[in-house]
Amino acid sequence: IPERYGGAGLGSFEEVLVNEELAWGDPGFATAAYATALASAPIITGATEEQKERWLRSIAEDGALASYAVTEPGAGSDVAACKTTAIRDGDEYVINGSKMWITGAGHADFFFVLAKTDPEAGYRGMSGFVVESGTEGFSLGKKEVNMGQRCSDTRSISFDDVRVPADHLIGGSESGGWMNAMKAFDMSRPNIAAHATGLARAAYEHALQYSNERQTFGKPLHQHQAIQFMLADMKTNIEASRMLTWKSAAEFDAGVRNTESAAHAKRFSADMAMQVATDAVQIYGGYGYSEEYPVARLMRGAKVMQIYEGSSQIQRMIIGREITKGL
Repeated sequence: IPERYGGAGLGSFEEVLVNEELAWGDPGFATAAYATALASAPIITGATEEQKERWLRSIAEDGALASYAVTEPGAGSDVAACKTTAIRDGDEYVINGSKMWITGAGHADFFFVLAKTDPEAGYRGMSGFVVESGTEGFSLGKKEVNMGQRCSDTRSISFDDVRVPADHLIGGSESGGWMNAMKAFDMSRPNIAAHATGLARAAYEHALQYSNERQTFGKPLHQHQAIQFMLADMKTNIEASRMLTWKSAAEFDAGVRNTESAAHAKRFSADMAMQVATDAVQIYGGYGYSEEYPVARLMRGAKVMQIYEGSSQIQRMIIGREITKGL
């Protein structure tokens, strides 16, 4: 959040440094902590000055928490397929619909919500709103029991004739909501890549330490070439992931369009984290399959990184679109 709204004013590069360390400690905590940053992104990029003063300052100075509510039961990767509507009624909008897999929903004070103000216009008819938790007609679903990252509170949310003031429409205009929501990913994907890098680094360090402690055939595991090659590949891929992440973050800070580099970083880092965590379990052998050892938790936590913030397949589609544009 910019300093003029009470925030620390960190750039994207500084954020990815912090987020790698948070995920090294616990990827679920890193995800939970980042939820408010993601929700604030479309406010930073698209809100009016009055809205920024109100909502960003409430986060920076009052400790408000927020969640990014875009995904729906029938609209995950295909955001334009969202069915939640926001229909103007005098000085208010009436919102109906539901969202799911909303990170931090159980603790959020308000939500960035993408809804269709013109249901016939496709993605061009989508607008962003701030909806406060506790508004009449707003309800929370149960906390999901996920495979991994369980400290992150993930829930569905529902809107049943939820009325919000017209001044909660981000930017004060119904146009451009979809594009503004998508711009948030150029900011967030390098940070998710940093989460993946931190998780992979933790898995690698656990595996490296275990390979020195565990003896097989009269010598430490790491003295077997098969294990050395696994460790070498893990380290190389972690270093490559970090460089892709840093490049995308630096581009964002420089005002360079980083859509492609963010997709490279997010896709490579997420797939890399899953592979490194899986290899760490393999190096641990039977112990790695036990929840008593940390690599099992890291492997479970890595999987969702290939899914949220745009799946690995969606990132490939983005990259393909970017590199063939204009041909």
